[in-house]
Amino acid sequence: MTESERLQKLQRPQGKIDVVIDTDTYNEVDDQYALAYLIKSDDKLNLKAVYAAPFFNSNSAGPADGMERSYQEITNVLELMDREDLKKLVHKGADRYLPDEKQPVESPAARNLVELAMERDKDHPLYVVAIAAITNVASAILMEPAIIDRIVVVWLGGHSFEWPDTKEFNMYQDVAAARIVFGCGVPLVQLPCMGVVSEFATTGPELNYWLKGKNKLCDYLVSVTEREGEATGQSRCWSRIIWDVTAVGWLLDDRFMYDRLEHSPIPEYDDCYAFNKTRHFIKYVFWINRDLLFEDLFKKLSS
Repeated sequence: MTESERLQKLQRPQGKIDVVIDTDTYNEVDDQYALAYLIKSDDKLNLKAVYAAPFFNSNSAGPADGMERSYQEITNVLELMDREDLKKLVHKGADRYLPDEKQPVESPAARNLVELAMERDKDHPLYVVAIAAITNVASAILMEPAIIDRIVVVWLGGHSFEWPDTKEFNMYQDVAAARIVFGCGVPLVQLPCMGVVSEFATTGPELNYWLKGKNKLCDYLVSVTEREGEATGQSRCWSRIIWDVTAVGWLLDDRFMYDRLEHSPIPEYDDCYAFNKTRHFIKYVFWINRDLLFEDLFKKLSS
């Protein structure tokens, strides 16, 4: 792929597009918002697959358990939305992180991504919304490097370039996978967490006003968000960042955020970026229009 071809694919898409989403849905509630938002945006986004991603924190016993719990939570969200018809699109992902930068982790999700991507015309790529450790996507690239010409990856991962470290949940879980995705030349849109997406926060009173009582899904989201916000908040005036919605939002409307071209950074194993201005370009989101994006999110979820 030439640099001009890559830059063309990094333009925000026009018209209706095919997308897949890779999500650690049981990790925290922002994934549920993002999945539902994508499904509710079917005038623009045609969902082709949902992949369960591995994760490991207090909500799982390990990466494999995190992936299994995420798989079950994906189906729970679909049931709350009365969209059981979409369950056939859900695939289990990796049960572990990459052992190194050469060996993929086999999974139904990675194989499905390869299959869907290889069906594409290079001028009409498949968009991959990635909101978890990027193990499944990196594995698919290692399995079949030709998909680099047929996909665009929109990944919420890492922190802003100005942040003092890269110790962000999605990135530090699988640095090898992050290095593959940033280094292989795939068209990549990065939504950094601290310093950028950290702007996208809501509060309990706001959720109660816009979502509570609207439908089963909204009541579930409000309940889980309030529980997480109260558990992690440092005061009674807590707010909760709904990180993952922004990756979906990038595909929908150029008013929702600002981005720019940057040379692809190098995620290092010491939790820092390295930079080399001879590297290929990526799209780097640097500002979120918090109010406009929440307005669209709340409108669609409550419909």
